[in-house]
Amino acid sequence: MKMDVQLDAPIDRSADRARELIACGVDGLFTFEGARDVFLPLALAAGAVETDLMTNIAVAMPRSPVHLAHAAYDLHTLSGGRFRLGLGSQTRPHIERRYGATWSAPAARMREIIAATVAVLDAWQHGTELDFVGEHTRHTLMTPMFDPGPNPYGRPEICLGALGPVMTRTAAEVADGLLVMPFNTAEHFTTRTLPAVEEGLRRSGRAAAEFGIYPQVIVATGRGESALDAARAGVRSLLAFYGATPAYRAVLETHGWGEVQTGLHARSRAGAHEQMPALITDEMLHTLAVVGTPEQCAAQIRARFADHADRVCAYFPGYPVTDEDIADLAAALHAGPAA
Repeated sequence: MKMDVQLDAPIDRSADRARELIACGVDGLFTFEGARDVFLPLALAAGAVETDLMTNIAVAMPRSPVHLAHAAYDLHTLSGGRFRLGLGSQTRPHIERRYGATWSAPAARMREIIAATVAVLDAWQHGTELDFVGEHTRHTLMTPMFDPGPNPYGRPEICLGALGPVMTRTAAEVADGLLVMPFNTAEHFTTRTLPAVEEGLRRSGRAAAEFGIYPQVIVATGRGESALDAARAGVRSLLAFYGATPAYRAVLETHGWGEVQTGLHARSRAGAHEQMPALITDEMLHTLAVVGTPEQCAAQIRARFADHADRVCAYFPGYPVTDEDIADLAAALHAGPAA
C-alpha cells in the first residue's frame, strides 16, 4: 500500500522538506488549503523531487475553473504527469466570510466546477471549441493566446473530497477519484461511503476500476509512551476541532455519538476550545484515528482500507512526528500484512 504525506513547511523550505520526505520512502506529497497557498509549494516540490503530487484539497468555489485548469496543467507538466487536482467545497462560513465568495448548493456547484474544468482541459488537449454552459458558470471563449495546447502528459486526474452521501455520489459520477475525508471511521466508510460510490458509478456507467478511492487517515504514532502521549494529544485536539463542525455529525452518529458533536459545537461557539479535547474519549480516538507504533498504525490502516484502495493520505496533526516514524510507517505499509 502506498502512502502520501502532507508537505507542510514554510514556503522557503518547501523544496528541502520535499526532499526529506521522499527520502523517508513516502510515495507522494499533498498540500492542504490552510495557512499557505495550496499550489505554490507543489511547484517548488516538482522542481526538487520526482514523485506524485496532489492538492488535498484546493477550495474550488472561490476559483474559476479556468484558474484551476491552468494550475493543474502547469503542475502536471512540472511533475512529469504526476499531479492530481484534488478539489473540495469547504463550508458555507468559510466560503462567504473567509473567501468573500458566493455559497450555493455545494454538490451541484462541485459537479459543475469539475465538469467545466475538464471541458477547459479537454479543449486545450484536443483543440476543440470550448462550449460549456452550466447553471453556475459558463465558458465559451478560448482564443489561441490563452490556449497552452496539449499537455504532453495528458489531462491530470481530478478528485473530489467528500464526506456525505450526496457529495460522495457526485464524486463517483463526475470525478476521477474520491478523497475520503480524514474524519471518518471504518464503519462509516463501509456503510455510508462505499454505497454512495457504488450508486454514483452506476449512474455514470463506469466500473470501479475506472475510479480511484484515496482514503485520508489521521495518525497518532510514535515509539515509547511519551511520544505516543504527545501524538494522542495532538490527534485528540484535531478530532475535537473536526467534531465541532455540523457537517461531520453524521460520522459520529454512525456510532451513537451525535450528542458529542452538540457539546463540541457549543464549546467552540463559546470560545472554550481548551475544553473540547476532553470530550473525545479513548474509544472515539481509536475509532476515528489510528493509534500506536508505525507498524501497528500500518496494520490498522490496511484493515480499514486495503480492500478498496491501494494508497492512503496520512496526517500527523499537532505533534512532532519524527521522520524515522514516517519512514517506518511507509515501510510497513509497503511490506503488506505480516505473515
